[in-house]
Amino acid sequence: MLHKKRKLLKNQKGFTLIELLAVIVILAIIAAIAIPAINTIIKHSKISAIKSDAVQVINAAKLYVSSNSVPTDKKITKEMINKYLDDEVNLNGDYSVTVDEDGGKMVYKLNGTGEDDGVTVTFKDATIGGINDKSTKYDTTVNK
Repeated sequence: MLHKKRKLLKNQKGFTLIELLAVIVILAIIAAIAIPAINTIIKHSKISAIKSDAVQVINAAKLYVSSNSVPTDKKITKEMINKYLDDEVNLNGDYSVTVDEDGGKMVYKLNGTGEDDGVTVTFKDATIGGINDKSTKYDTTVNK
């Protein structure tokens, strides 16, 4: 009878404690690598959203100028272009677009700050080309 019980115990299938610990350690290593990578992706997507809003503001300023002409002080304020914006934009405070002429060509430059859930981007004399250029760096703050 005792011999049969030992044989039954040896035939039982399952994971040992060492095997379970090894799996937990592997999962922890994967999580340690993946979580910072995901946070970086989220941060970059928020910066891209703010930049997209900045381009939308400059395009709204172009629409304003085509409908109303360039203001005498060459400064287009938030209040002037609100009706030309499609959606709410993540630009805070008193952002503005200045219009300069460069060799007969109109150049629109954005000054303002954009914020999206703890990520802040500050634009100073930003043009659409500069905003879309991946190598152009703007003052960026991450609060999280």
